[in-house]
Amino acid sequence: MTPTPRAARLADRIKVLVAQQLDRKVKDPRLGYVTVTDVRVTNDLQHATIFWTVLGDDEDRESTAAALESARGMLRSEVGRNLNTRLTPTLEFVADAIPKTAEDLARALSLAAQRDAELAQQRNEGAYAGEADPYKNAPENSKDLDE
Repeated sequence: MTPTPRAARLADRIKVLVAQQLDRKVKDPRLGYVTVTDVRVTNDLQHATIFWTVLGDDEDRESTAAALESARGMLRSEVGRNLNTRLTPTLEFVADAIPKTAEDLARALSLAAQRDAELAQQRNEGAYAGEADPYKNAPENSKDLDE
């Protein structure tokens, strides 16, 4: 379902507000270097899904997820204070799959490059089963074949 123009504008505004609040007001030591990658708001403007990534390993992702969950109420009240809507949307934080997808894609590309190199090496080292070009020389008795 495509978002309405109002939902898209609200999603952009929520993205900016949440990023500012994470930078300025959330002082949780578990919070890593978080990047808010995307926000999606339902068409009824009552629910916002916030996609985020964090620099680090799985442990950093888990601690950041816990920090975001504990700061959800404060972030929602700040979003509600700065939006001009009748209802404040509920916030849901979802870890974005972009880094994992990029890592998988990079792994697949390196594997394809490795296989291409192996194939090129086989091609250079390979030899023909028969003559290199069996059609290069016409038979000497071509008149005999025509008869």
